[in-house]
Amino acid sequence: MEKQLVWQDRFNIGVDFIDREHKKLFSILNRLFASRKLDGKSQWACQEGIKYFRDHAMKHFTEEEAYMASINYVGFETHRRLHDNFRKKMLPALEKELSQAAYAPEAIDHFLGVCAGWLIGHTLMEDRAIIGNTISKWGDLLPDEEQSAMKRIIIQLLHDLFQLETQVVSECYGGEKFGEGIYYRLVYSGKNNEKWEIILAFEEKLILSTIGSMMDTDSDAVSVMMVNAARYTAQQFIHRIKEHFPSADFYEVKEENLLTYEQFHKAFEKQIPQFSLLFDTGKGYFAFCIVARHLIQNRGAVAIKAENAMSEIQNYLEKGSAKTNKKKKILVVDDSDVVREAMKQLFGKDYEVSVAKSGMSAIRSIILDRPDLILLDYEMPVCDGKQVLEMIRAEEETADIPVFFLTGRVDKESVQKVIALKPAGYLVKTLPPAEIKKGIDTYLNK
Repeated sequence: MEKQLVWQDRFNIGVDFIDREHKKLFSILNRLFASRKLDGKSQWACQEGIKYFRDHAMKHFTEEEAYMASINYVGFETHRRLHDNFRKKMLPALEKELSQAAYAPEAIDHFLGVCAGWLIGHTLMEDRAIIGNTISKWGDLLPDEEQSAMKRIIIQLLHDLFQLETQVVSECYGGEKFGEGIYYRLVYSGKNNEKWEIILAFEEKLILSTIGSMMDTDSDAVSVMMVNAARYTAQQFIHRIKEHFPSADFYEVKEENLLTYEQFHKAFEKQIPQFSLLFDTGKGYFAFCIVARHLIQNRGAVAIKAENAMSEIQNYLEKGSAKTNKKKKILVVDDSDVVREAMKQLFGKDYEVSVAKSGMSAIRSIILDRPDLILLDYEMPVCDGKQVLEMIRAEEETADIPVFFLTGRVDKESVQKVIALKPAGYLVKTLPPAEIKKGIDTYLNK
């Protein structure tokens, strides 16, 4: 059966005309999913369907914005900015990709995956916030002009300091892991005793190619001296940003820490950032995040001071190195919270386990942090396991990553479909956990 978006009661926000239009947009996307299989007329059908989807989305945005204004919704400006980002940036970019690719199946799948994921997330988070059922994830992002100014300043500073040609990857970075990273946290004082928390995340190879190349051209691993140099370079970097950015009303450093990835990721679970930017410098990824909730709590990280800086950095690097050298990486892709958690518990002792709950988030995770093996759910909504595998194999950088399918089906027809895709292996979800782990252990230990 062809994959489709399934409307659920939780998508209803309780405003009739908004709920009707959401159902309509889901229905249009489902028709587009079906049109991919139409021989001969698929391109024409997709072109018409995409135009129809775009027109309905634009109409819906206008009507929804009018409703928010009529009830004096406090999050109106932020919500409209999210609409603008989709209608003025994301959708035109996707349509351009379709045109340039001559409506190739991969481009169509990309369009549908992005639009479906955006619609689901926006409906459940931002639209439900209109009636007070949830909190907007990005409700405290600063205005567009300040976001744009911050991006320009960071890109220019990275060019001035290290001659890096930098591009913005995400304006709403959610803490996804990218390669092996160094996570550096600074807490600044602000006016009225407020606190600003700034986190800089560096891919290790970025430090090696910038700070490292100036200090030790023969080194292939980040050293204590490099991290120390990176710390003070980072503080000067932030000072330069403050000079160009008047609203950054933070003054002096009150605390600094080196965070594990787990500590870093927790920063995004409850706190709402004012800036959360991810950059690709061409030499490695770099993230710049600011939170000004003034409820900074100790997350178990040791404060770095003059008397313990060298030993603390050494301990930090040794822990990271030990973890990296001993454990291979497994990415678990499944839309079930229960399955993802079960796989983390099953493999977490012997492997570094990351998870993704959709095909599109899996692709992003693979690009940012290449795994040694992927456990991929065959049956997922929007972008199924077959489509994810095709995207993995389509890129030279990821084509050789072994993929094991996880499937709940044991009937002959379903098994034949899985085997026909020639994965590295497949495992039935109903197998005893010990047998699932044994299958992966055996493969990775070859």
